[in-house]
Amino acid sequence: MGGIFGVASCGDCVTDLFFGTDYHSHLGTRRGGMAVYSKEHGISRAIHNIENSPFRTKFERDVEEMSGTFGIGCISDTEPQPLIVRSHLGNYAITTVGRINNEQELLDLAFQNGCSHFLEMSGGRLNATELVASLINQRSSLTDGIRYAQERIDGSMSVLILTTNGIYAARDRMGRTPLVLGQKEDSVCISFESSAYINLGYRHLRELGPGEIDFITPDGFEVKQEPGSKMKICAFLWTYFGYPTSSYEGRNVEAMRYSCGKLLAQNDDTDPASLDYVAGVPDSGIPHAIGYANESGVPFARPFIKYTPTWPRSFMPSNQSKRNLVARMKLIPVDDLIRDKSLLFIDDSIVRGTQLGETAQFLYESGAREVHIRPACPPILFGCKYLNFSRSTSDMDLIARRVIAELEGTDSVEAVTPYLDYTTDPYSRMVNLIREKLNFTSLKFQTIQGMLDAIGIDPDQVCTYCWTGRE
Repeated sequence: MGGIFGVASCGDCVTDLFFGTDYHSHLGTRRGGMAVYSKEHGISRAIHNIENSPFRTKFERDVEEMSGTFGIGCISDTEPQPLIVRSHLGNYAITTVGRINNEQELLDLAFQNGCSHFLEMSGGRLNATELVASLINQRSSLTDGIRYAQERIDGSMSVLILTTNGIYAARDRMGRTPLVLGQKEDSVCISFESSAYINLGYRHLRELGPGEIDFITPDGFEVKQEPGSKMKICAFLWTYFGYPTSSYEGRNVEAMRYSCGKLLAQNDDTDPASLDYVAGVPDSGIPHAIGYANESGVPFARPFIKYTPTWPRSFMPSNQSKRNLVARMKLIPVDDLIRDKSLLFIDDSIVRGTQLGETAQFLYESGAREVHIRPACPPILFGCKYLNFSRSTSDMDLIARRVIAELEGTDSVEAVTPYLDYTTDPYSRMVNLIREKLNFTSLKFQTIQGMLDAIGIDPDQVCTYCWTGRE
């Protein structure tokens, strides 16, 4: 995943750019970058590895040294960016967030159209942002180039381009990720997260529609391409990715999570009197749990606490065994709230199942009598092909798919169909086997309808591919 932020100002933009980008740190853990333009120095850039320390710490010196009126920044879980490009369209810096599925096809096309080479990153991967730039450069203007790139990319791609005159902002063609405009005197900003600019003095201006391209200056914005009529915004923005203070399509993340927990409680046949506490797996599970507790009347508690002095951010190593260790190291148990207690925990989702299974075992070892699990979304059956929300490389990394393959004797996609409907016997068998493998006392997932009701916008505008396999 990743987050992007940009500022066009009459004065120096670097402070706003620095803090606005930093407010996207929950969306990525590997690299951060900023690029600024000034008449005196042109476009300058700084990129740092942020795996072991926060964005803010790594860029403090850069903020003192950089200056400019226009700037773009990013937090990235993948390639280094922003990139500075010299082309027939002029010099510009570009940053992106999204995913390209047809990379080889686009690479071959670029070579056919005269591109001589691309820089290769470690591991043999290409920098996706460089590939996007090569597509843009095949047209006679930046607007036409962005439009062309959006049409050719299989996946999703939102883009910010910093030029000497202002910033081009393009939301991905189906609006799977957000872009929002903010404004204050003499400055306009563009942001993934709507809450990233509040403390910087900006007021909310408007959201870009799916596929919309705007050109941003300190005076305002000009729509270069009108938004499309069809949108498929990612449901995980509300259940997991999004920061609680942000809103997408007018629906606040924290409010959605309270509603989701409330609906989980309404549809749960567990006797509230049999439970001692309702709890959330930090951090995103907590508001879901508050909604459940408020609706059910079961007291909310925090049976384990994240150790924020040294684990303030969501850093996770790429190695799975180290990821599991870090996940456990972050949480410290509260014996008085665990021992001999029946606990109901809500997490945002179950992906591989490894961490939540180890969390349950951790609770049993700490004296818990029962551990009931209520994920805030349905079983994940298909790996996301639009956003890099998970490091899973195969659908068989997903515990629900592994369980279905075990029940059906095949890992074919066709075998999944009977398990899509939560009212069927196959679905019940799948859930029960997941429960057994992860050693939960009980397990009940949120339904598709419950999640969509909690989001509260037109269901046809929400992407649910991870759960349904339908685009």
